[in-house]
Amino acid sequence: MTVRIIHALADIADQYDAVLCDVWGVIHNGRAAYQAGCNALAAFREMGKPVVLISNAPRPSNVIPKQLEALHVRRDAWDAIVTSGDATRAEIEKRGPRGYKIGPSKDEGLYDGLPVDFRPAETADYVICTGLRDDLSEPPESYRDELAALAARNLPFICANPDRVVQFGGHLIPCAGALADIYEELGGPVIMAGKPYAPIYDLTIAEAERLAGKPLARERLLCIGDGVQTDVAGAHGQKLDCLFVAGGIHAAELSNADGLDGAKVEAFLASYRVDARWAIAELA
Repeated sequence: MTVRIIHALADIADQYDAVLCDVWGVIHNGRAAYQAGCNALAAFREMGKPVVLISNAPRPSNVIPKQLEALHVRRDAWDAIVTSGDATRAEIEKRGPRGYKIGPSKDEGLYDGLPVDFRPAETADYVICTGLRDDLSEPPESYRDELAALAARNLPFICANPDRVVQFGGHLIPCAGALADIYEELGGPVIMAGKPYAPIYDLTIAEAERLAGKPLARERLLCIGDGVQTDVAGAHGQKLDCLFVAGGIHAAELSNADGLDGAKVEAFLASYRVDARWAIAELA
């Protein structure tokens, strides 16, 4: 598929009845909102069309609005939120209480109300990973020995956030997906709860149809995101159109002095065996 470079969501808004939009890297960078992106989504909603945020945040969706408010994301930029955390909680409920936990304290809200009894690796039935314990200073490779011991027991590894990296201010920080890659390399079984896998899209499309009050044709749904292995791969796998925000975490690889390089974007997507119908430097 030939990727068309556009400059504004308004250029293609008439072709779609709902937007399924990524959060981190598209409408904020972890420290502040991208106001141009928020304005674009608000304008789409003013056309009477729903915007559902689809996030690989390893937390339940009900905690995300306060985080968005703190980052000054416009409340009229979205209608509903579906997260990887929602899908992760369902996986935990299926597997029982005896889990081994990897992740920072900020993700503890994921387990609220669940009958979990975290324990040492030797007596755990599965691993639940929401991220690195200190993603600002630890590299994923520092976990290799720990992961090798868990993989040797063949424990299922539930990855609550399939993202490999996200932008935090002007820096890239590693996410749970980077640890899942190592675990899989070591021969351990990995279960991904969020994008690019089908369950989170099923939840998100159902929410968009609820908001629209009618079934929505898949060719009239637009996915927006900046992660090639999550957002673009997810849309590709679900046969949904994608607007690839190529000036985000992949900007250094895909831009030249004049902005996005269409040939570089196409070659980059092809290297991951995915495609996107549209690309934009940043949502606007």
